Amino acid sequence: MRTTEDSYLHKGLRKKLVDQIREKGISDESVLLAIMNVPRHFFLDSAFEKQAYEDRAFPIGEEQTISQPYTVAYQTQLLQIKPFEKILEVGTGSAYQASVLAELKAKVYSIERQKKLFEANKKFEFLKQYRSLRLFYGDGFEGLPTFAPFDKILITAAAPYIPEKLLEQLKKGGCMVLPLDEGDNQRMHRLTKQLDGTILEEKFDEFSFVPMLIGKRG
Repeated sequence: MRTTEDSYLHKGLRKKLVDQIREKGISDESVLLAIMNVPRHFFLDSAFEKQAYEDRAFPIGEEQTISQPYTVAYQTQLLQIKPFEKILEVGTGSAYQASVLAELKAKVYSIERQKKLFEANKKFEFLKQYRSLRLFYGDGFEGLPTFAPFDKILITAAAPYIPEKLLEQLKKGGCMVLPLDEGDNQRMHRLTKQLDGTILEEKFDEFSFVPMLIGKRG
């Protein structure tokens, strides 16, 4: 059962969380404000209301997790989002990351392979305030060619390799942020598609994500 109340206590806990994330090195104030504006406890069962503002991941069912807030902020900061940019998110999960992107005024196209999670998010009242957020059920490796090209692409699961079809759906001058599997951990990468079509690859810190899987699960 989800709660819909956002009290002064919740906002105080969120402020502490934002301060922690800032201390860990997140410097983009627009990203920090988006984290402050999205009530993370709405995305978890009401039994975990207070734990929602601990800086850690939580299971949400279907072998998926709601990402650690620092990880959400880290990936979002790497994307360098500008208002009205078209973003493809691969792995909706709880829709917390998608909400942070929408809070930054991006046009978000989010794809989820787990049908139960997709259907739960379609009924999630909080998400309806984000008119720029669209949810899709499908295979993340295929992307959404009908809506391509995208300014930015974000993958929120550990990719075993760089999905070629997603690179094709990335606009020239745009970038893709993804954790690439290196064994026990994954290294965050940012791939920028140059105007001549070549890819500039940057490597960042290590994280731990659930695996990105091929296909859909009903």
